[in-house]
Amino acid sequence: MRWLFTLLAASSCLCWAGAAVPQAVGQFPFALTREGQMLGAVEGEVASFKGLAYAAPPIGRLRWRPPQALPESSEMSTAYEYGAPCPQPSLPVAREDCLTLNVFRPFGVDGPLPVMVFIHGGGFVAGTANDPLFDGARLAQAGLILVTVNYRLGALGWLSHPALSDGGSGNFGLMDQITALRWVHDNIAAFGGDASNVTLFGNGAGATSIALLMLCSQSRDLFQKAILQSIPGRARLPSPQEAEAIGRQFVAALGQEADLRAVAPSRLLAAEKRVLEKSPRGFAPAMDGNLVTEDIAAGFAMGHESRIPLIIGSNDDETRFDSELEVKETLSSSGESIDELRKLYPDAARPSDLAARFYTDKVFSEPVRMLARLHAATGAPTFRYRFAYVPESRRANPDEGHGRELQFIFGVEGVPGAGIFSRRDREVANSLRAYWINFARSGDPNGAELPRWDATADRDHQLLIGNDRIASGDDPFAERLDRLRRESGK
Repeated sequence: MRWLFTLLAASSCLCWAGAAVPQAVGQFPFALTREGQMLGAVEGEVASFKGLAYAAPPIGRLRWRPPQALPESSEMSTAYEYGAPCPQPSLPVAREDCLTLNVFRPFGVDGPLPVMVFIHGGGFVAGTANDPLFDGARLAQAGLILVTVNYRLGALGWLSHPALSDGGSGNFGLMDQITALRWVHDNIAAFGGDASNVTLFGNGAGATSIALLMLCSQSRDLFQKAILQSIPGRARLPSPQEAEAIGRQFVAALGQEADLRAVAPSRLLAAEKRVLEKSPRGFAPAMDGNLVTEDIAAGFAMGHESRIPLIIGSNDDETRFDSELEVKETLSSSGESIDELRKLYPDAARPSDLAARFYTDKVFSEPVRMLARLHAATGAPTFRYRFAYVPESRRANPDEGHGRELQFIFGVEGVPGAGIFSRRDREVANSLRAYWINFARSGDPNGAELPRWDATADRDHQLLIGNDRIASGDDPFAERLDRLRRESGK
C-alpha cells in the first residue's frame, strides 16, 4: 500500500491551498479537505469515504465540552472503514473517539451535486451512522452525495451539571451535529457536493434534532431543506432545572466523588443505565437558553423555524405493546372508554392493538399534522405523508412500524434490520426513494412516473403510501386527529 501512496503523491502534485478542492487520482476516489488528503474506496458505481473525523476526539479534557476543530493538515489518510460508534451499552466496540461521518458519492460523476445529510435515531441514547441499514450506495447511484453522521449519545451527549458549566453544559450531541454540518459546508465541494443545496433527513430522535436545528440560529444557514420522519412533535423538552436534576442523579449513580472527565467509560455507561431505568428519557436535548430556547411545537407555532421546503410524516403503526401494564396505562391516558376507542379504531382487534394505534396517533400522527399545518402557514412548501406499507413477507405478523420506511429509502436488503424485498416491495422502495431524491434536488418531491404528491397548503393533503396504492388526498383520519388536537388544548 505504501507504494500506492507514493505514486499518488507524486502524480497529483498537490499543494495545500486552505480550501476544499475536488481531485481525481487515477481510479481512486480522492478528496482534499481542510483536514488532509482523503483516499476513499470504490464499489461498483459508488465511491465511499468512511470514518472521516469532523472534530477532535471528545476525550480527556475535551469530554463534555463543545466539539473542537481539527488542525489543518496536508497528510494523506485512507477512509476505507467506518469509525467507532459512540458509547452506548449495546455496542461494546463503541468508544468516545467517535465524532466521524461517512460520505457516499457517485464515482466519475461531475458536481456540484445535491447533498443529503442523515441524522440517525435511537432515542438520543443509541444508534450509529455506521449501521449497514444506512449504506448510502443506492442514494448515491441516483446522482447525489449522502452524508451520515455520528454524534455523542446518552450521558456523554446530553449531561447537564453545574460542574461542566465551564464548557457549555448539556446538548453536546446537538453541538456535534452543528459542527458536522459546518464540516459539510466547508468540505463537501471536495467530494463534488453543492454546499448551497443540502437536505437534512432523519427519523425519531434524528427528526427531533433536525426540527431543533430549524429553530436554532447557529445552524439555519447550513441547510436548505428538511425531511422529518416520525417526529414526536408535541414532546416537551426538559427545563434547565429538570436537566440538571437528572445530571445530579447521574453523578450520584457514579458512586463516589471523581473527576468527571477522568472516569472510565464503562463506569459512565453503568451509571447512565441506572438513571435510564428510572428516567427513560433522561438524556436528551433540553432547554439551555442558547441552542435550544423553546419546545418544537411552540417554536413552529410562533413561526420561528427556518422557512424552508419540508417533508414531514409518520408511519401507520409506530409502536407495539407487549406489556399488559403498558397497555392499561396507555388506554387509561386516552380519557376515552374502551367502547369509544373501538369506534375510533374499528380494525384494532386486541387491547394491545388499540393501545398501539392510539399511541401512534397521539405521539406521532396528530403532532405531525400540527407541525405540517404550522409550517405551511409560513408559506414554505410543505409535503405531508403517512407510510402504511408493510413488506409482503411481514403482513401475517407485522413488526413495530417505527423506522420501517428507512429500508425503503436506503434500499438496503439482507443486512440486520433489513429483510429481502419482493418485487412489489422494491417498486414501493423505488418510488419512495425517488420522492426523497427529487425533493433533495429541487424542494419538490414530484417527478415523472410518480403519483402526484400535493402540498399541504391550507388543507390536510397528504401522500398515503399503502399496501394497495400510493396516492395523494385528504386525510381519512382527520376526525380522530381533531379529537386528539382538542384534548391537547391547542
